Amino acid sequence: MMPRVIKVDPLPEYRLHVEFDDGVAGTIDLSGELDGEVFQPLRDEAVFRQVMVDEFGAVCWPNGPDLAPDAMHSERTPEPPSQPRPKKAKPRTISKSPPGR
Repeated sequence: MMPRVIKVDPLPEYRLHVEFDDGVAGTIDLSGELDGEVFQPLRDEAVFRQVMVDEFGAVCWPNGPDLAPDAMHSERTPEPPSQPRPKKAKPRTISKSPPGR
């Protein structure tokens, strides 16, 4: 199931604090991402602060730009822990008993 944003708060310097429905939360820095015809208007702080969450759990603004929740979630989710290395088996000692014991 795709994560959904349940809360977004604008922060200074074109950053967003986002919270997801699975408990993951964090800050997204968009300061280097607001280029192009669609995102350029968000360089106006007043427009940027109009951020909201739509009915699909995506971050969006009234003038049209939106951000996919799954991409933001993967930025906030730490790498899965690496698998523990298998323990090396201890060498077995085979005792040789004298025959007949």
